[in-house]
Amino acid sequence: MSSRRARRVPTDPELHEHDLGLAHDIRTMLSRRRMLAVFGAAGTAALAACSTGGSTSTSASASATTTAASTTSATAAGECVAAAPQETAGPYPGDGSNGPNVLIESGIVRKDITTSFGDYTGTAEGVPTTITLHLQDLAAGCSPGQGMAVYLWHCDRDGQYSLYSDGLTDQNYLRGVQVADADGTVSFTSIFPACYSGRWPHIHFEVHDSLEVAVAGDNARLTSQIALPQDMCETVYAGADGYAQSTRNLAQISLDSDNVFGDGWDAELATVTGSIDTGYAVDITVGVAEKSANVQSDAPPQGGMGGGPAGRPAGPPPGQ
Repeated sequence: MSSRRARRVPTDPELHEHDLGLAHDIRTMLSRRRMLAVFGAAGTAALAACSTGGSTSTSASASATTTAASTTSATAAGECVAAAPQETAGPYPGDGSNGPNVLIESGIVRKDITTSFGDYTGTAEGVPTTITLHLQDLAAGCSPGQGMAVYLWHCDRDGQYSLYSDGLTDQNYLRGVQVADADGTVSFTSIFPACYSGRWPHIHFEVHDSLEVAVAGDNARLTSQIALPQDMCETVYAGADGYAQSTRNLAQISLDSDNVFGDGWDAELATVTGSIDTGYAVDITVGVAEKSANVQSDAPPQGGMGGGPAGRPAGPPPGQ
């Protein structure tokens, strides 16, 4: 495909601290960030030593793990990528700009977003998927976006959004915040999202300058979306349980006709590897420009406020 524009893990202590209050969440994350700052310099020095002493040749049959590591190393080395475009957050952001604000809830800082948290219980079913973003601060010489906070959310296997869709107002799964490490990397454990009527399969995210800014629920430096490759979407939707409607919806949309990605998607199309049996890995490097430099995509809107999955009026409208 061408493009046009250049479960909760029981042993992870972070996932057991969600009942101690938002202030505790912030203190915990800040402590970890200070540790990263201490060890980051040593890690960078080691990386430089390996770069000068190792071979520069690469194998054409490199594994997905090697590819991801190379992406991270390139970001750490300051090789600039294109700025990710500003896109709509849609009507279901859950960040306080339209109804509920999940960002002020204790427990939102988490890696595994497959389950609901706080007063809510429930799990989003679907093909296990890890979503990894490598942040690059274009306003700081393309250095890794260490300390930036990413709020990420997307629809479930049925094309519905927690907190908003019928039957899901008492769920907050598939939403979470992570703070970038010394390499500017954040990673979320999730599921493969559906394709609902009128939109190409996608993932929403916001980038904030810090965790403190993120949990305030506003003032994102960048709001954008991740596009998923067609071949992987076709494989998941045709072969995995629960995605049958996505196959029909995908057949009626393309990246060219999508009203978000239709003006180009080079900076938004992720690399996806894996299988239905083993799960998938979504990987993308995100160039984060100054907030003042982010320009809203000028793709024309399409459709009205209908177009929900499986003909349900409460579903997401096209373009969101």
